[in-house]
Amino acid sequence: MTFEEAIAAQPAWVVIWLYILLAGGFVLPFALLIWRQSRIPGIATILANLAAGFGVAWLYGQMGYVKLLGLPHILFWTPLVIYLATQIRRPDMPLWPRRIMIVVVAVLLISLAFDYTDVARYILGERTPMPGTLPQ
Repeated sequence: MTFEEAIAAQPAWVVIWLYILLAGGFVLPFALLIWRQSRIPGIATILANLAAGFGVAWLYGQMGYVKLLGLPHILFWTPLVIYLATQIRRPDMPLWPRRIMIVVVAVLLISLAFDYTDVARYILGERTPMPGTLPQ
């Protein structure tokens, strides 16, 4: 089963959440490239998202759809959220990039809440892949 097929097999609310995550966490940061003051935070966000995405894809290829898939998000998004929070407070940051970063941070924090929970459950022994999602 491909990663996309495994995602499609999730409950509807998970699929809807992944679309929100895609829009708010992966697409919206490109708007930060418009303003000079927010270009570095925009690039940092895009790079962290690429690294997290590759990490999730690699883990899926190794282990299937397991709770540990949130680990790359934790590793890359936790420092990113802290960095973006400092950028939001910059006095020279224009209003719209600040608003965009607030939305991005909110979306990533919601996702991280799921990720920290899932990784903790994996560490505590819930390691069985979702049925039918082992990589081929």
